[in-house]
Amino acid sequence: QVQLVESGGGLVQAGGSLRLSCVASGSIFQINVMNWYRQAPGKQRELVSGISRGGSTTYADSVKGRFTISRDVAKHTVYLQMNSLKPEDTAVYYCNLGVTSGTLTYLEVWGQGTLVTVSS
Repeated sequence: QVQLVESGGGLVQAGGSLRLSCVASGSIFQINVMNWYRQAPGKQRELVSGISRGGSTTYADSVKGRFTISRDVAKHTVYLQMNSLKPEDTAVYYCNLGVTSGTLTYLEVWGQGTLVTVSS
């Protein structure tokens, strides 16, 4: 099995910054994709950013230029640096990984979520 542990959420004023981290552990052969999703109250979960095994990145239009996704392959860790935060960024942020396990099974794994609250 593969587990994800997220950290870095919290309360910040508009214009501030936060850095989210997500560490994967367990039987991991290869991490194929690392994503960050978010879900605001009353809204559907949406993809915020992703990074492929090859290093290609994608961002939601609403966060382009403000958020940066990065990773440490050796540490099985993905980060989301969030700058110039806005109240509309308030949400629970979820880490999501596509992983090939040690038994060569493809798994989609979700973290428990970390709350980001941006005050105006």
